[in-house]
Amino acid sequence: MIEIIPAIDIIDGKCVRLSQGDYNAKKIYNEDPLEVARMFEDAGICRLHLVDLDGAKAKRIVNLKVLEKIANETSLVIDFGGGVQNDSDIANAFNAGASMVTGGSIAVRNKELFSKWIDKYSSDKIILGADCKEHKIAVSGWQEETSLDVLPFIREYTKKGIYYVVCTDINKDGMLEGPSIKLYKEILTAFPDLYLIASGGIGSLQDILDLEKAGIPAVILGKAIYENKISLDELSRI
Repeated sequence: MIEIIPAIDIIDGKCVRLSQGDYNAKKIYNEDPLEVARMFEDAGICRLHLVDLDGAKAKRIVNLKVLEKIANETSLVIDFGGGVQNDSDIANAFNAGASMVTGGSIAVRNKELFSKWIDKYSSDKIILGADCKEHKIAVSGWQEETSLDVLPFIREYTKKGIYYVVCTDINKDGMLEGPSIKLYKEILTAFPDLYLIASGGIGSLQDILDLEKAGIPAVILGKAIYENKISLDELSRI
């Protein structure tokens, strides 16, 4: 059964969504992320993907208090990302209640440090963020594209013990037009033992079922819920 992971993206302490990573195309869905998190919890959801978009852009954690509040007032298992750039940041994220931390930009810019985190915290707690556009890894809240191809990038970290990988096809994100199943199949063919978390493009319940049929272990979705394309009741029945 595919694992369902709703996302809450934070800008200025509010729950928002972007389209294709464009900060100028943000839409505010709720002023109170805790209210949204409780809604997910009440629907039987166990896991939450919490992204500090301000932090991703600023290269430092900005919305730590949002993480702390949700962690303290719900029982959700939270994976947190956005702006985690040094030892102090990751310690603060775990101390604030994150169960797992996702590293994307840091895994590109400081491979030695990210590898150290895998060793220190274990592959159960560190998620590799491998977000890409036309197969090329993007960083800094997707504001910067790199020349790194997604498959060699993932391969480098599987050799260091990484198990969880979240991959967003940036062209698909927020468009509600379906996920990049071809890309995810390609990744799993190359790395069959990965716990691959698909993200981006989910616009219907059928999209999730198609990912499940393709053998994708988990999926992150957000806009489809906020735009009422998929109900929490439907998700609870998967």
